[in-house]
Amino acid sequence: MSGPSSETIWASLPVPALIVGADDRIEDLNPAAELFFNTSAKGLIGAPVWDRLMVDAPIEDSLARVRNGHSALFMNDVDVGTGDRAPTVCNMQVAPLSDRSDAVLLLIAPREIAGRLGRAMGVKSAAKSAIGMAEMLAHEIKNPLAGITGAAQLLSMNIGAEDREMTDLIVAETRRILGLLDQVEQFGNLRAPEMRAVNIHDILDRAHKSAALGFAAKMTIREDYDPSLPPTWGDTDQLLQVVQNLMKNAAEAAGPEGGTITLRTFYELSLRLRKPDGSAGAVPLQVEIIDDGPGLPPEIAGDIFEPFVSGRENGTGLGLALVSKIVSEHDGWIAVDSVPGRTVFRVSLPVAPKEERPE
Repeated sequence: MSGPSSETIWASLPVPALIVGADDRIEDLNPAAELFFNTSAKGLIGAPVWDRLMVDAPIEDSLARVRNGHSALFMNDVDVGTGDRAPTVCNMQVAPLSDRSDAVLLLIAPREIAGRLGRAMGVKSAAKSAIGMAEMLAHEIKNPLAGITGAAQLLSMNIGAEDREMTDLIVAETRRILGLLDQVEQFGNLRAPEMRAVNIHDILDRAHKSAALGFAAKMTIREDYDPSLPPTWGDTDQLLQVVQNLMKNAAEAAGPEGGTITLRTFYELSLRLRKPDGSAGAVPLQVEIIDDGPGLPPEIAGDIFEPFVSGRENGTGLGLALVSKIVSEHDGWIAVDSVPGRTVFRVSLPVAPKEERPE
C-alpha cells in the first residue's frame, strides 16, 4: 500500500508554510498559509516575501545563513504580521531544501497553535488541514451517499408509516452531509472572480428581494444607502453570494421570532490595504449588514472567519470562511463587531478604475 503523496502532505500541514526562492520571492505556499495571509496563492506567488510578511527579527540574515550553511534555524516568540492583520507571536523555522541550494522552507507556527500541536494538533490547525483532505474525499463520499439516499427513498415506497419515519431520517441526514460536502468543494474550488465595474446597490437590491421571499421572510429589512457611491470592481455573482451569506447568518441568528436587518452603505476614504503586489490600495466603499440578534459567542468571535468555526448548533462553519475568501480575492477587507443586540459585518471594497466605469 503506497503512502500519501508529497502534495497531500503539503496541503495537510497544519501550520503556514512557504517556499522562498533565491530572490526572496514566494514560490509556493500551502493552504494554511493562504488562510494566515487571508489571500489566495495566486495573489501571493511571485511577490517579495518581505512585502507580505513583517517579522520582528533579522530574518533576512537568517535565510542567508540557512542557504550558506545548509542547516535549519529555529526562532521562538517572534512577532509576525502580514500588513493586513495585527502581529501574532509565532515560532518560526527556516530549513534548506534537499534538492535546491537557493531556496528555503519557511514554517510559521502561531504560538497558540504550536502549543496545541503537541496535545491534539490544535482545533484550528486541524480544521485547516481537514479542508485539504475533505476536498479530495468529497467526490468519493458523495457518490455512495447519493446511492444511500436513493435506496432509502425506494424503501419508503413499500413500508408502513411507522417504518417510513426511519427512512425519512436516513434521507434527511444524508442530504445534510451532501450539503456539507458541497460547501467543502465550493470552498476549495472557488473560481477566480470575473472583475468589472459593479453597482453595489444593484447587488444589495437583489439580495434584499431574494432574502425577503426566502430565508428572511420573517425579518424586517431596512436600507440606509449612500446613493452617490461610485461602482466597485468585482464579480457580481460572488459579491451577491457574500451579501446573501451574511444576511442568512443574521436571519438564522434571530431565530423564529424574527428581527431587523439593516443594509448600510457609505464612503470612507481613509481605509487602505496592502495589495498582493506590495502597494497600498484604498478600499473606501463600505457595506454593512447589521442585525439586532443575540450577537456572536465571545469564545469564537475572534475566529469566526476560520473554517469549521460556527456559533450555531449543526452549523458547518464554512459560510463565513468562504465570504472572507471571496472578499480577499476582491482586494477587500471584512470585519465584524458584535455585542448582544447589535452585530455588524463590514465589507470594505475598492472603487472601479475610472476607465472601466460606465458613461
